[in-house]
Amino acid sequence: MTLDEKLVISNRACELWQAGDIKAYRAQMKKMPIPPYLAKVLKEKVGADIIKIGGWDLSEVEDEFGQNWLNT
Repeated sequence: MTLDEKLVISNRACELWQAGDIKAYRAQMKKMPIPPYLAKVLKEKVGADIIKIGGWDLSEVEDEFGQNWLNT
């Protein structure tokens, strides 16, 4: 995902937050790939299951760590 695409998602998420639509804000933010370093910390601190059920875009994580990273 390009930086411009991430900015579009982020800007839309900010609009939703300001409008008080927190549920839509969260859904919008999950469209943006979670950074690999953050996924790594989450896996260490709360476990892979939370990441699996979280609904985040893991494309950048899988690019860096491999598709089976959550299962190792």
